[in-house]
Amino acid sequence: MAGGWAKDGAVQEQIDASVDEAVARAKSQIPQGQSAFYCEQCAAPIPEARRVAVPGVQLCINCQSASEKQKVAQSTINRRGSKDSQLR
Repeated sequence: MAGGWAKDGAVQEQIDASVDEAVARAKSQIPQGQSAFYCEQCAAPIPEARRVAVPGVQLCINCQSASEKQKVAQSTINRRGSKDSQLR
């Protein structure tokens, strides 16, 4: 049940659109193409099993993990928001 001028199901459509955008963004960040034989950051050899499992991989596992941790730390999106900010 939507309120005001919104049509019924508008909230679910908004949720679906957000999920679709997140999936599209995640898919666009998946490496494509030929995998590197050596890590671009530390020059360590990338095992064949990793090159086959992740097409287009450019980083070793250690550098990939560090890169992902750094991206999470830099995220500035506050999805929860405080009640005070919602009341203003």
